[in-house]
This record gives sequence, structure tokens and C-alpha cells, in this order.
Amino acid sequence: MFDKLKELTKDTAIYGISTMVGRFLNFILVPLYTNIFAPADYGIIQLIYAYMAILNIVFIYGLDSAFLKFASLKDIGDDKDNFSTPYISVFGTSLLFVFLIVLNVSSIGTALRIPTDYQYLIYLSASILFLDANVVIPFLKLRLERKAKIFSLYRIINILVNILLNVYLIIILKWGIEAIVISNLIASAVSLLLVSFTIIKNFRLKFHLPLFKRMFKFGIPFLPAGFAIMLIQVIDVPILEKLTNLQTVGIYKANYKLGIFMMLYVNMFQFAWQPFFLQNAKEPNAKEMFSKVLTYFTLVGSVILIVLSLFIKDIAQINISGFSLIGSEYWAGLHIVPFILLAYLINGMHTIFSAGIYIEEKSIYVPVITGIGALINVVTNFLLIPVLSLTGAAIAALVSYLFIGFGYYYVAQKFFNVKYELKRIGHIFIAIFLVGAVYYFLDSMDNLQFYYKVMLLILFTLYIYFVAVNRQEINLIKNKFAESRRKKS
Repeated sequence: MFDKLKELTKDTAIYGISTMVGRFLNFILVPLYTNIFAPADYGIIQLIYAYMAILNIVFIYGLDSAFLKFASLKDIGDDKDNFSTPYISVFGTSLLFVFLIVLNVSSIGTALRIPTDYQYLIYLSASILFLDANVVIPFLKLRLERKAKIFSLYRIINILVNILLNVYLIIILKWGIEAIVISNLIASAVSLLLVSFTIIKNFRLKFHLPLFKRMFKFGIPFLPAGFAIMLIQVIDVPILEKLTNLQTVGIYKANYKLGIFMMLYVNMFQFAWQPFFLQNAKEPNAKEMFSKVLTYFTLVGSVILIVLSLFIKDIAQINISGFSLIGSEYWAGLHIVPFILLAYLINGMHTIFSAGIYIEEKSIYVPVITGIGALINVVTNFLLIPVLSLTGAAIAALVSYLFIGFGYYYVAQKFFNVKYELKRIGHIFIAIFLVGAVYYFLDSMDNLQFYYKVMLLILFTLYIYFVAVNRQEINLIKNKFAESRRKKS
């Protein structure tokens, strides 16, 4: 079992390092935007990208999940059939979707409340959607072939191109917010060029209809499910804009992006987790492995959560050459960051629960769970934003992720029962809650001194070590890794 966990750790490290480097490089743009653009202007871009994120799900309509499933099984069609069939489908439908968008730019801009002066950005956004949809299957193919280094290199090149163009267009040429979309468009085109070699190698001009029917049947439930998940991630933006203003949207999204540090951890794990559980589902000790994965994922994530929550204000306000992590006009929203970090952690946990749903092919339950979660998110946003403004939007995100996490757990346990170490995980969340309660109490009293934060971190660490950590298990893992190093040497 530990050899398998070591394999997961290795892939997580490769994806993780590249994802962390890539996301961190991309995050450099947040200080650039927030120190140059006013919150209202930044809010316009966030509004456009919120709708783009929703349409990304529509453009791929679950064929990404279906491709992962059936390309791993290989029980119908050969490798080229499994690649070409979903690729042809996505290419054709994405052309149709872009055509419909281009024909209705004016009405779409008005309906989405995008200012008239910026409606031309919809043309560029539609082009980005087309390009991004057509690199999904090739990138998944690289993951399935465990070409983590190539996958990571291509992702980093995309991000570097985007960053360099942003810097050049905004700082050198003094362009406005349109530079953000144009840079994204060119970077997406570069990604398609990079994966063209993968496309040529695996493509066959043949549409395998029986395979497509099975893929479509398995994948289509992920369309409403993915749509619902994306709604949870971005619907707060248009609702916040409707109930407040673009300036509040800009402040909210700038601080939301500070959750990147937890998102990095969750994303790098997800990249390795899906291939791992699909390839090891039939192992006799698979369920025991999955249980340990949840425990250690939660343990590491809780440490990241507490450290960042305690010190995010200190980090965000560090000034270097006139630039801070986010511009001073955005600091009013820093208090929402702990909610966002916790929401990302819960999101990672429900990804682990989803293994049982994938393995037992019970994807029909996914849209039900996520759909209710999205509805809860929308209702909670409308209830809390008028009272708590951007804090209400952050709490709404957390509440919806909690519901989805419990929903995935319940369904997965029904069909693929795993004896998770709930007692240990419960102790971790008790510690998180206690630290959070003290943190916000001191903050409300305007008495959150730096040394109090250090004391809270020390107490949390001691609690976790003596209550939630199994030291015999840690020693066993250390011995396994030491034994492995000796064999290699």
C-alpha cells in the first residue's frame, strides 16, 4: 500500500511543483492589476471572466470526465478512437457555440450588464473559449500517459506568455483592461500549438458512434454538475454586482484570489488523484489507501489553512518598491480570506469522496448534489450579501461546498464504502474551529496582535501533533521512504 501511496506522492510532487510555479507566476498579475487598475475597472474583467468560466463547462459538456474513464478502461475502441471521438465532438460543438455568441454579442452584453464600451471584449472571449475547449482532451491524454513533465511544461509556457504580454501591454504600452483579455487569447493560442503534436499523434478522422454514446451517457451528467460547481465558484460575482457595485466586485475577487495558496495545494493533489484512484481501484487494499489519503490530505491542508488565515493581513500589506500583494484600495476585503481557504479545503475533500462515484459509475447523482449546492449558493448569496456585503458572498461559497462535501460522502459511502478515519479528521476540524473563533473574536475587538497569532499557531500545532497525528504511522512511512532510498543507492 505504501508503495502505491509513494507513487501518488511522486505524481503529486511533479504536478504540484509545476502547478505551484505556474499558479504563482500567474498570481503575480494580481498585484499588477490591483496596484494599477481601480476596483471598478478590475470588477468589469472579473464579471466577464465569471461568465467565461461558466461557458467553459458548457463547451466541454462532461466529455473530459468521460475521456478519463473510457481511455483508462480501453474496453471499447482503440486508443485513437478514445481520443478522436471526444475531440471531434468538442471541436464541432465549440465552433457552433462561438458562432452563436458572435451573432448575438450586443444582446449578450446587455443581458449580462457588461458596459457598452467593453462589449467588444465578448468577441475575444468567445475565441478564448474555443481555443481552451480544444486543448482539454490533449492535456488529459498527457495526464493519462503520465507525461507529467511535458504537461507541466506546456502549462507553464502558457502562463509565462500570458504574464509577459500583460506586463508589456499594461506597463510598457499603457493599455487598459483589454490587455488582460488579449494576453489570454494569445496564450491560449500558444497552448493549442503546443499540444498540436499530441493531437496529430493520436487523431484519426473517424467518429466511433458506439463509443461516443457511452461517453456521452457517462459524461453528460457532469455537464449540469460541472455547471453547478462553476456557478458556485463564479455566480457570486454577478449577484454581488447586482446587489452592490463593480467596485465591491473588484475588492471581493482580489481577496478571493488570495485563496490561491490553498487552491494550489488542492489542484496539485487533484491532478494526481484522479489517475491514481482509477488505476488502483481494483487493488485489494484500495479502500484502506483511500482512507489514509483523506486523513493526510486534511492534515496538511489544515496547517496551510491556519498559517495563512493567521498571517494573511501581514503578508498582503508588505510593501516592496511601492507594490503590495494587493493594492491598498483592496485591503478592506482581507477578512474574507479564511472563509475562502476553508472552502477550497472542503472542495479538495469532496474530490476524494468522488472516487467511489467514478469507480461505481454512479455519476447520475453528481448533478443532483451539485445542483442543490448551487441553489444553496445562490439563495445564500441573495440572503447574506445585502446584510454582510462581500463577507456574505464568501460565507455562501463555504456553505455550498460543505453541502456538496457531505452529499458526495453520503452517496459514495452508499455504493463504495470506505472506513475513513473520521475521529482523527474530527479532531482536526475542532482545532480549526477553536482557532477561528479566537481569531475573529480578537479581530472584532481590534486586538489581533502579531504575538497572539504566533501563540494561536503554536497551540494549534501542539494540538494536532498530540491529538490528530498517529506517530507510529508517521514513523512507518519514514522507514518506507528510507528503505526505498537505500535500495536506489
